[in-house]
Amino acid sequence: MVSCHLHPCRRSLYTGYQPATTCNRCSQPNITSSGCTPRQSAFFTVKLQTMPYTPFMPEFDQLPDTLPVFPLPDAVVMPGADLPLNIYEARYLDMVADAMGSHHMFGMVQPDPTREEEPEAVFRTGCGGRITRYQETTDGRIELVLTGLCRFNICEELDSTRDYRLVVPDWEPYRTDFELLRSNDFEHRDRLIQLLDSFFTATRMETDWKQLLTIPADRLVNTLTTVLPLDSMEKQALLEAVTPQDRIDTLISALEIECHEAHSAPHH
Repeated sequence: MVSCHLHPCRRSLYTGYQPATTCNRCSQPNITSSGCTPRQSAFFTVKLQTMPYTPFMPEFDQLPDTLPVFPLPDAVVMPGADLPLNIYEARYLDMVADAMGSHHMFGMVQPDPTREEEPEAVFRTGCGGRITRYQETTDGRIELVLTGLCRFNICEELDSTRDYRLVVPDWEPYRTDFELLRSNDFEHRDRLIQLLDSFFTATRMETDWKQLLTIPADRLVNTLTTVLPLDSMEKQALLEAVTPQDRIDTLISALEIECHEAHSAPHH
């Protein structure tokens, strides 16, 4: 059973979504007026921020030595991006309760589909985030927003007395997630914007282009990695790309493939 889903009406950038209506299929706040099919709509607005986003965000040296992790396919969170989650399985309700009682953090990791003989296998690289919004529902769920902080490599998985998984994270390879960039001069930004235009058109997605064009390239790529409906391998490649330029180039390659497939698909 899937223990959580990313509500397609609530994919958002760091500042969150601004609901314009209510989805007539799922009664959740919608961020466009066109329903909640993820390939049909993704309207999002942004407000530029730099880490730490609030006084509650930890510094790099304050990141925890152990971290609960949530394996979920096709879902990553990146530094500076928001990931809305809907939690209802008991072990992950426990995970959230434990996190809220300590550092408010857990990590997102994806199952590794290349290791079919190990059904519990996950990719070695994930991203830790902090719970920045939290709401309990009358039907026993928790709706929250996880804001990405820093990526990590899994050093080892620990035995746990709880049902959820616990790892020792190595944050050091991604220390730069906490560093302000000295320059926003990246190669191929224009190509990225061109491909985004084609991708949004092909997938009937929407965005506020005026605001999108003001976002620094590194923050834009991190946010798009989180919110775009890319497959798990594409998202993982973006997650593991260490430098902002590497991520831009990786996202360009992924969008070129997606646009080619969208234009090659039969139209009815």
